[in-house]
Amino acid sequence: MTTDSATVPAHTARRATWPAVALAVFATAWGGNEFTPLLVMYRQSGGFSAVAVDALLFLYVLGIVPALLIGGPLSDRFGRRPLMLPAPVLAAVGSVLLAVGANSMVLLSVGRVFSGVALGLSMAVGGSWITELSMRAGDRPAVGARRAAMSLTAGFGIGAGVAGVLAQWAPWPHVFAYTVNIVIAVVALVLIVRVPETRARQQNPGRLIDDLKIPSAGHRRFLLVVLPVAPWVFGACGAAYAVIPALMSARTSGAPIAFAALCCVLGLAAGFAIQSLGRRIDDPNSARGAVSALVVLAVGMGLAALAAHVLTIWLSLVAATVLGCGYGMALIAGLLEVQRIAGDRDLAGLTAVFYSVTYLGFAAPAVLAWISQTFGGVTYPEMFVVGIGAALGCLAVVLIGHRSRPVAPTPPG
Repeated sequence: MTTDSATVPAHTARRATWPAVALAVFATAWGGNEFTPLLVMYRQSGGFSAVAVDALLFLYVLGIVPALLIGGPLSDRFGRRPLMLPAPVLAAVGSVLLAVGANSMVLLSVGRVFSGVALGLSMAVGGSWITELSMRAGDRPAVGARRAAMSLTAGFGIGAGVAGVLAQWAPWPHVFAYTVNIVIAVVALVLIVRVPETRARQQNPGRLIDDLKIPSAGHRRFLLVVLPVAPWVFGACGAAYAVIPALMSARTSGAPIAFAALCCVLGLAAGFAIQSLGRRIDDPNSARGAVSALVVLAVGMGLAALAAHVLTIWLSLVAATVLGCGYGMALIAGLLEVQRIAGDRDLAGLTAVFYSVTYLGFAAPAVLAWISQTFGGVTYPEMFVVGIGAALGCLAVVLIGHRSRPVAPTPPG
């Protein structure tokens, strides 16, 4: 990646400019995940079916995926600021629509899509901008990447926790839970307007379609080792903090929204904490990372099945935590494989493809709710048992895929 050194004066680069972009990333991640612990609230008071509510969880993927895939190439052409400035605006608009649309499926749906576009832009552009600003201030690239990852993780976790607490105990739960995100997004917008550009606008960019081509997406190892793991990343999250809290709502009637928020925070915290272990387990000469992730996920599905059967709070929290560990292991294993497969040339594009597939996992709660509603004899414990079989099936594909391509060569960049 090249940057225009004339774009940012040296004295400006040494100012604390990256925190402003990190705050914008934090705000969009907050906006993307603040809705999750409120699913129980909408089931109980919004008059929506379980399928409709879980579909709202998935709908923001319709905004994330296009923004992820096209945001990076567009920012390479036009600069980071033009693509990142809309992100906090869209996050605020999404939260406003969610706040005023408590009884409208249309407004809730549009709000979720807006939140998704904001998050997708932040993931595709914000991370690069933070890294480049950090490098201009004399930090290593890894420092900037870690700052971007921490901003996202903090936004996901804190956003869900605060929204759940406000919706449970604050007045006007359908409104007040979103107001904090609106304020943070507005502050972030004001701050990033003054952040210097790090990517000069291309004068002769060529065809956009050429920038969107990602040759390494057809790599055999990506297809057989990475893709079988990818949907489990957020499929595990969806089970941990959408399905389990819904099943436990009768047992947590005193604070069902707060319980959902707790499941969300536990899952995300476990996923974040276990990633350092995942890096040590990973081996470029084996599929050990992906295999470990799928084994943890199968165990998590088993605990979820047991929790869905006995409906005890402590076991539900354990299941959510283990599923969170599966999320973290699958995420880091997939990202490390992507780095080896893509090299420098395709890294941003292949990472965007990987993330796009991971977010498809958020369809799992809606699919399970539809199966339960359509086929009344099928129970959630039985569906989680099927999930164990699916995880083990993916494990078999990964093992076969690794044997056919044991080492992922890095293309010359």
